[in-house]
Amino acid sequence: MATSRMFVKVFRHNYKHLSRHTKRRFCSSNNTNDITTIPLSQPIPGFTPKYAVNTGNSKIETEVTTLENGLRVASENKYGQSCTVGILIESGSRFEVAYPSGISHFLEKLAFGSTTEFENHDQILLELSQIGGICDSQSSRDIFMYAMSGNTNNLPSLINILSEAAYRGNTLGLPKICQEANISIIDKKVLYTYMKNFHTPDRMVVAGVGMDHKTLVDLVRKYFIELKRPIWEEDSNLIDKSKHVDKSIAQYTGGDLRVEKDLSDVSLGPTPMPELAHVMFGLESCSHQDDDFLAFCVLNMMMGGGGSFSSGGPGKGMYSRLYLNVLNRYHWINNATAYNVAYDDTGLFFIHASSHPDNEELNRAKTQLQSMLLMNLEARPVIFEDIGRQVIANGFRHQPQYYYDAIGRVTASDIQRVADRMLNTKLTIAALGNLFKLPDRDTIQSMIYKHSNSFRQRFRIFK
Repeated sequence: MATSRMFVKVFRHNYKHLSRHTKRRFCSSNNTNDITTIPLSQPIPGFTPKYAVNTGNSKIETEVTTLENGLRVASENKYGQSCTVGILIESGSRFEVAYPSGISHFLEKLAFGSTTEFENHDQILLELSQIGGICDSQSSRDIFMYAMSGNTNNLPSLINILSEAAYRGNTLGLPKICQEANISIIDKKVLYTYMKNFHTPDRMVVAGVGMDHKTLVDLVRKYFIELKRPIWEEDSNLIDKSKHVDKSIAQYTGGDLRVEKDLSDVSLGPTPMPELAHVMFGLESCSHQDDDFLAFCVLNMMMGGGGSFSSGGPGKGMYSRLYLNVLNRYHWINNATAYNVAYDDTGLFFIHASSHPDNEELNRAKTQLQSMLLMNLEARPVIFEDIGRQVIANGFRHQPQYYYDAIGRVTASDIQRVADRMLNTKLTIAALGNLFKLPDRDTIQSMIYKHSNSFRQRFRIFK
């Protein structure tokens, strides 16, 4: 709905500047150059689209302030009476190399529980319900996040609860979910030692959307520095002083993990589900700091894919490579999807790409990625997470226009280069189900290299 309103606003803004002759071309009574005959892939004659229209005098930008203890505060104002605020921490399962695996999983489940001010989780929920707020906590392999949303007028209460949650009681290959054997090992001392090393101000960003930046900075200084301090600073016996910050760099090795399992009876209801074998093939891509990052994102859109049933409506995503060359040709494949996951020092791309794109296909993928970027950033929680992640990684935040323009500059040669770069890495296989007929890793790797070299020799349309 917001996208439709924005389009109407932009259209009206540009329409009034068109010549009388051009306006006549939009009339249904004029059969010449009827607008309904113009494909969506072509621009409307005489119409110059604009990325956004700012009708006010205010400039929307992300402000970043570093407090005296190293804690960074980043915010962007947004119209409306609601706000989202939270903490993003450079913490996660990749840093648990010297600890029992599963600490981040533990902390995620303990989030917004009992604190020095709130006796239990129910008291926090009661406080939030009185001010119309909600809370959430998520952990990934490299980022831990506490987040809250509510009315902007109740920002002090949200910051107070947030400060209570944050300061309470090889790398990417480490398991994110706590193993059963580690449940009894992870105790208060292990948790506090980990948090003392990794939940420190210099690894944190307090991000907010929908409030005045100075107001947020003052509240963060009050609740995170002046009034409170971490509990592990109050009792040194809770800390294992032999543990330090792990600075390991991810080393991509490739691998082969197969789990034989009978999936013939996994349905939770009376209707049986088809017995499927799940297989993922991965290759190393790049980090989100790499110059090729956006080219990999465009490649991911070109590969596309999804389920054999298009839940988004007829034809949704049907022009992607995996739909055209896999799902449409092999009826026994239930799902084929490409993924691109980027971290600070490496990345993974699942489903290999070896053929050359044509210009129409490339432009379609770039437009889809630009559209996805702008539509996602209409949501306040998404803006909040984007601010926090960018400030942790870069120390500042690029506005959406920066990435919109950078995506538009990706060329066919960029796609070919990153595909070649990826195909020169070792293969990773993860499989679950009846895997009796799945070839070994070396055979699959040789097949990929054979086909990729064949395509390079046969197709040289971009020179």
